[in-house]
Amino acid sequence: MRVAIDTNILVYAEGFAGSEADRHKPALARRALAAVSAGAITIPVQCLGELFRVLVSKKRLDSADARHRVLQYRDIGHTAPTSEIALVRATDLVVDHQLQFWDAVILAASSEQGCRMLLSEDYQDGFTWGGVTVVNPFAPQPNPLFTSITG
Repeated sequence: MRVAIDTNILVYAEGFAGSEADRHKPALARRALAAVSAGAITIPVQCLGELFRVLVSKKRLDSADARHRVLQYRDIGHTAPTSEIALVRATDLVVDHQLQFWDAVILAASSEQGCRMLLSEDYQDGFTWGGVTVVNPFAPQPNPLFTSITG
């Protein structure tokens, strides 16, 4: 099963917890990434760009270190480009489901790449569109689709 990874999962995996309430999330994000076989991981290019921005602006890494980490994530799986079709489908998501535009781009690019799941905490857990189900790996009740890959 092809699984897309949203920016927030990557940011947490880098050890960034925005608040005391989120301190458990870095370990959970790393476990979620480890549960997905490398060949099944898809990371939208949009997410890699957002990760770079967070690493430089919030974690205060220099740009060379941030680039190195982004390229490491690029190399663990497949990247999903933002195509013209994904862009148009993203606008449909904004209009039809009131998603934020860049979140919609990530979901549309994931769908275009044949992903079955998008690991993210930014959408409604269980929301399905274009064959992709959004799964929050931090949800108190694990989504059955997520449980199917984590055991």
